[in-house]
Amino acid sequence: MSQSYETLLVERRDRVAIITINRPDKRNALNIKTREEGAAALDELAQDDSVRVVVITGAGDKAFIAGADISEFAGRTAVIQRSVMLGRSLFTAIDSFPKPIIAMINGYCLGGGNELAMACDLRIASETASFGQPEINLGIIPGGGGTQRLTRLIGEGKAMELILTGDLIDARTAQEYGLVNMVVPATDLQAETMELANRIAEKSPIALRMAKEAVKLASRSNLDEGLRREIDLFAICFSSEDKDEGVDAFLKKRKAEFKGR
Repeated sequence: MSQSYETLLVERRDRVAIITINRPDKRNALNIKTREEGAAALDELAQDDSVRVVVITGAGDKAFIAGADISEFAGRTAVIQRSVMLGRSLFTAIDSFPKPIIAMINGYCLGGGNELAMACDLRIASETASFGQPEINLGIIPGGGGTQRLTRLIGEGKAMELILTGDLIDARTAQEYGLVNMVVPATDLQAETMELANRIAEKSPIALRMAKEAVKLASRSNLDEGLRREIDLFAICFSSEDKDEGVDAFLKKRKAEFKGR
């Protein structure tokens, strides 16, 4: 049974769970409560074997997440801010989540919102979405992984441009930069995202987990270390019933039914 949250909605649709940041009056800005509840929801979904893919989105049609809740910054000292940020991070909870996570970006995706989206595995954006790291306009820098994940996704030059100027880019430009995987009309966003989520959910949960770990390691290690770990993860798949099912289904030209075992 799913617990209830003040700032989130959690819905299950077959093998896909949808987490909606539900603060539309604040353009779904991330406050401390939202971050805590987001991490708690992910913990719950990680333990739910019926959920194979998670989608994260924002309530309404204006914003995915417009950033951090800036009202919490006023009067906060460096010591307090560092203490807050050294606590469990929602971005890290997303990044380390064992199942595929898709960001369904339905509007403003700025600052902490962009950092959250980048921590996800895939990003699908509405044509009306916009992206940026405008922290520089507040006299600060991205602090939720923006300087690191953005650089890894789109390269140092483009990341430097966005972070130093604080400029926003539209969804098509974000796709050209490699920041998002797909851009679709706003009216098709949910259908297209769910189609992708359900397609991934049909795969072996074990293979999905191994694949996520291997790909994430690629930008965080040297080639030799990555190749060695890939071999280990590949071999682990051979201990699963899903591997036997996948091979048998292929040889018999039938659809595989993966059980996650």
